[in-house]
Amino acid sequence: MRRSIDDHPFDPTQDPVVADDPDLAPVSWAIAIADDYDDAEPRIVLTVDEIGKPGEGLVAHLLPAEARRIRMALRDALKEIGEDLGA
Repeated sequence: MRRSIDDHPFDPTQDPVVADDPDLAPVSWAIAIADDYDDAEPRIVLTVDEIGKPGEGLVAHLLPAEARRIRMALRDALKEIGEDLGA
């Protein structure tokens, strides 16, 4: 089973700083779930592709504990910069 959860193609109008800086790679990301591994355990699949280079990016196959660790790190980073943590 594979199921797409969310994705975000890079939008240069949302972040013109990244779009205009030749040293920063604009990327798109996607989150999916999959359980088609030998152990049949479900994993969170995080894909990050540089714009213009589809299929050449990185794909992380995360166990639930790893996904929670990333979630907590993102929450902490948002808190550190004074952003609302959301629901």
